Parts: sequence; C-alpha cells; structure tokens
Amino acid sequence: MKIIKSKKAPEAIGPYSQAIAVKDLVFVSGMIALDPATGKMVSGGVKEQTARALASMKGVLKAAGTSEKNVLKTTVFIKDGSMYKDMNETYAKFFGKHKPARATLVTGFPREDILVEIDAVASR
Repeated sequence: MKIIKSKKAPEAIGPYSQAIAVKDLVFVSGMIALDPATGKMVSGGVKEQTARALASMKGVLKAAGTSEKNVLKTTVFIKDGSMYKDMNETYAKFFGKHKPARATLVTGFPREDILVEIDAVASR
C-alpha cells in the first residue's frame, strides 16, 4: 500500500490521504473545489467547483502514475439536485469519450460553500 500525494490537489484536511495505491488500483479521496495554491474555495458555481475537483483528481492520478482515462468508477456528491445538469456537463467534458461507472448522490456537506465532491477508483 502506498500513500499518494500531489501538490496539484489540496492537502488532506483531515486524517486521510489524497489517495492510496494498492497493486494496480488507485483509490482517490473525495476532491472538493479548494485551490491547492491558496487552500481557498474557488469562486463560481457548481460548474467551476466540478472543474476544480476534477483537476485535483487529475493531479492525484498523475502522481499515482495513471490518468483520468483509467478511472473505473466515480462517486459524485452534489449539494442540490438542481445542480445536476451543470455538474454533469462539466463532468462529461472532462472525461470525453471515456465513461467510468458512476453514482451520484444529493447530500449535505459540513461547509455551506461546498457544492460538489468527487472520489474515484482508477487502474494503473
């Protein structure tokens, strides 16, 4: 088991790792829209937050020796179901023709400014 760290994603803000690699699998923790350079939430709505969370995930995957093209499954947590369409458009652009398995849940977050969180499992 190897702990994965990337400066292209925000540091873990709790007792967890950005990702863990085990053999050919990488388990990426939930990424929210914190700017890794400032530690602050990006401005804008769910589209901007989705893009930042996915960019962080991409940085962690790269540090693990893989990419978004090898993502097997994601889980997307959104604050409000009305945000689904905008989140989904940004998500679809990010992955392009690659379509990993996915679950999407509407949920509350410990911080009111969090609109989306995305975790992933990838192969490498």
